[in-house]
Amino acid sequence: MATVELRFSALPEHVRTARLVAAAVARRAGVDEAVLDEVRLAVGEACSRAVGLHESHDIADPVRVVLIEDEKKFSIEVGDGVPGGSGTAGARGAAETDEGPAEGEPEGEDEMGLAVISGLVDDVEVTSDEAGGMIRMTWPTTTAVVVP
Repeated sequence: MATVELRFSALPEHVRTARLVAAAVARRAGVDEAVLDEVRLAVGEACSRAVGLHESHDIADPVRVVLIEDEKKFSIEVGDGVPGGSGTAGARGAAETDEGPAEGEPEGEDEMGLAVISGLVDDVEVTSDEAGGMIRMTWPTTTAVVVP
């Protein structure tokens, strides 16, 4: 299992770099060429969302992107530094309980970002704990067929 970790300051101009790195690692991992645009868009959306959460919660920690190559799948984890119920879990909870967004977040913006990601990626997991929130996206990889 190969892993690449990228950390960047929560600035919008770094999102493009994260998209390019994710696409390059996904290609090397064996993700189908037809899916690479979806990988770029999903990572861009997740990173933009994390940057926005960092800005709105005044968090100086970097945004974390972990690219994981397994035998039959490729995963990307985008983590924000918003602890507990304020970031990812707050958005998820708001969607599930109709309580609205966490304090300081633009209404609907966080839910829209998660909806876009869910539309691009079939296998998405959103979690949060005291260290921050995380979006894990997974794509299948193609395996080369060896003809004897």
